[in-house]
Amino acid sequence: MTPKPSGDLVFFIDRSLGRKQVALALREAGAAVEAHDDHFPQTILDIEWLAEVGRRGWVVLSKDERIRRNRIERAALEAARVRAFFLTQQDITGQETAELFSNALPGMTRRAVSEPAPFVFTISRSGKFSRVR
Repeated sequence: MTPKPSGDLVFFIDRSLGRKQVALALREAGAAVEAHDDHFPQTILDIEWLAEVGRRGWVVLSKDERIRRNRIERAALEAARVRAFFLTQQDITGQETAELFSNALPGMTRRAVSEPAPFVFTISRSGKFSRVR
């Protein structure tokens, strides 16, 4: 899949990040954002929504380590050619998460446009990006 121009990028907020704070911060920073609960039931399996989000070409934002580490979920991410960014820090507040993703938006946008899918980058609390896949 050819990366879309940054104006066409849509960031998908996984349910692990909540529904409001991260989405609001990214929208205020100028990003197009879709939230998990606006499209999928809470009970949907990750492998199911990953396939649909990949089909739509959305960029996944999450802190759900299972998607990164579980063999089946990782295979679903790769099969769907998903571009994804995961926080490495689990024990931060919603406000801290929103600020971290908002500050990382330029780097996420640059990578989402220039890196071939599928990919997984982690983002540390300090804002450092590391490519996992």
